[in-house]
Amino acid sequence: MLRRLALTAFASVAALSALPATAHAATDVVAPTDRLTVTVTGSGGTGDGTYELNCHPTGGTHPDAADACARLDEVTVWGTDPFAPVAPDAMCTMQYGGPATAHITGTWQGRPVDATYDRSNGCEIGRWDALVPVLPAASA
Repeated sequence: MLRRLALTAFASVAALSALPATAHAATDVVAPTDRLTVTVTGSGGTGDGTYELNCHPTGGTHPDAADACARLDEVTVWGTDPFAPVAPDAMCTMQYGGPATAHITGTWQGRPVDATYDRSNGCEIGRWDALVPVLPAASA
């Protein structure tokens, strides 16, 4: 009987000492890092190339990572997609903003991103300019 009581006490102590580690692990949730790959061509400046942009925490090879992350945080509004294409029924001015193109892939706010950009009309120019400095300020 004494041996059984000692085993029960030992099992109880072992179970209780494991509880805080288990409870701690459940609350130790790591938020996903926002990671994007930005590829730009034809921008007419030094912004052409492929860059990695990490936000939360900020890092990567993007030439202006801190401001780019700040801009993305600024344009990320509940219920909207900062990388959404121009609506198919949008009425856009027929102006040409130059040959610049860009492709952004990766993850933002836990969601996949695969967005293309150009400066083929007023809507696309506005969409591009809304993401400067994620995308470089392009010159036509």
